[in-house]
Amino acid sequence: MNKTVLQCLFGFILLSLLAFTTFASFQQSVLDWQGLVRRPDNWWTIATLIDAYYGFITFYVWVFWKEVRALPRAGWFIAIMLLGNMAMAAYVLRELSRLAPGEPASAILTKRHG
Repeated sequence: MNKTVLQCLFGFILLSLLAFTTFASFQQSVLDWQGLVRRPDNWWTIATLIDAYYGFITFYVWVFWKEVRALPRAGWFIAIMLLGNMAMAAYVLRELSRLAPGEPASAILTKRHG
């Protein structure tokens, strides 16, 4: 992925999340949110889900960069979108287990798999 694609993706995430959060705020105060119990509450539930999935996409951008082959990229995308933070934790644990003895944990951020 190049810089322009990433700027477009994260610009869209920022603007759309700001727009939907502002919209939800006009429907009901977040302090009055009760999940899906009452009609206006569903806007905050939707905003929370959008926020979570944008987080999943953000994490997946890193996975997409690290995994060079199409099959692992597709598999991790499906896992992250279906399982969320559970799949993300599994991915980080897998990456940590691949480190050589004495290698710093920070190496998982830049080490790619071919």
